[in-house]
Amino acid sequence: MIAATERKPTELKRILDLRMLVLFGLTFVGPTAPFPMFGIVSSMSRGHMALAYLLAMVCMSLTAYSYGKMATVFPAAGSAYTYAQQTLHPLAGFLTGWVMLLDYVLIPLMSVIYLSLTAQRFFSGVPQAFWLILFSAAITVMNLFGLKVANRANFAMTAIMLGVLMWFVVMAVRALDGGVGAGVLLSTRPFYDPANFSFGHVMSATSVAAYSYLGFDGISTLAEDAHDPKHDIGRATILVCLCCGVLFILQAYLGQLAWPDFNSYPNTETAFLDVSRRVGGAQLMLFVSIALVVAGVASAVTGQASASRLLYGMGRDRLLPDFFAYIHPKYYTPTYGVLCMGAVTLACGFLLSFQLAAEAINFGALLGFMCVNLSVISRFYVRDRQRRGRHLFGNLILPGIGFAVCLLIFVNLSRTATTIGCVWVATGLIYIALRTRGFRDSSPIPSFSD
Repeated sequence: MIAATERKPTELKRILDLRMLVLFGLTFVGPTAPFPMFGIVSSMSRGHMALAYLLAMVCMSLTAYSYGKMATVFPAAGSAYTYAQQTLHPLAGFLTGWVMLLDYVLIPLMSVIYLSLTAQRFFSGVPQAFWLILFSAAITVMNLFGLKVANRANFAMTAIMLGVLMWFVVMAVRALDGGVGAGVLLSTRPFYDPANFSFGHVMSATSVAAYSYLGFDGISTLAEDAHDPKHDIGRATILVCLCCGVLFILQAYLGQLAWPDFNSYPNTETAFLDVSRRVGGAQLMLFVSIALVVAGVASAVTGQASASRLLYGMGRDRLLPDFFAYIHPKYYTPTYGVLCMGAVTLACGFLLSFQLAAEAINFGALLGFMCVNLSVISRFYVRDRQRRGRHLFGNLILPGIGFAVCLLIFVNLSRTATTIGCVWVATGLIYIALRTRGFRDSSPIPSFSD
């Protein structure tokens, strides 16, 4: 007979409190998330980067509210997948989980690609393939040893990112006060410049800016790692979204004023390095480069952790192979989910560019967010009939607006993003059709539960 101490665990270990969840979310999103996106969003918005990040924050905050609302009744690792499965339709749940997988695959992938590009810029004699392998392996090993190890690293990495960000803010203020760039500290141009404003361009940029916020939703995948998921998941999700929004708009505002001409970046993908050199010289540029590396590692570690837990939830429900539901007996991590994500990140790092991944990433995220907003309406307004007073506002109006804003950003995604996303959805439909024998056998799809 196997002793009790030798039995394999079937559940994740609850070790995260509110503080640790907020730290996880801040690290996943990254206080410096707009740094690598600066040139892309600034150019796409025609100089309205701060406005794009403000609109993205409104969208993400409404969706963060819906995540928190759903976590009170479904504190499960499957996150958006579980919410849609239990409130909309089991098949909708699978498709939601499937499109969110695209999001969680691309987040660590983008980080690893950007890390390799940054490292190669400083060590030009070392091939990019070496950096791809090194960073993919290091991130996977960190996650294999559990969230306690990852959270210690998260604390250090978040402190470094915040320190560099504050340094940039101070130097940018000094530079603008000294006449650099626009030469003013107060201006409406980063939010509205009549000479260059285009609603279509701003909305297209907002769809890319929304990428910087991705990660707040990853908090909900840790529901089975949290001490009090019904209360802490929602609070942590909203806190992270709002805090990051303020930081993002601040750095977008200062950066845009420091370099007003959005058509003159030497290199769009690394434009923020040039902005930092303009306001703080070579020393600040060096530390911004270090922060970009730290942010890439942090985002990849937390993104991989969230992805592995989404795989765990879907594997446990047998929508995916059940080995994804395996929990390591010592470290309480979904081992095969972590390894799978590490392998996918490495393989795709050789196949996709940073720009292509950036365009595609929001397809799955925005579809998943729309399903979460609909889940709130379905569960609380329709099923539970909570429709009066504040319930009308919280159960219909807020999630309804959240859905509409996500939809507006979604329809402004690039053709490339839409094409990649549609191929991914089609692949998922083919997979589930084969699992269900042409949708005739419903047993592989979990049904509703009370």
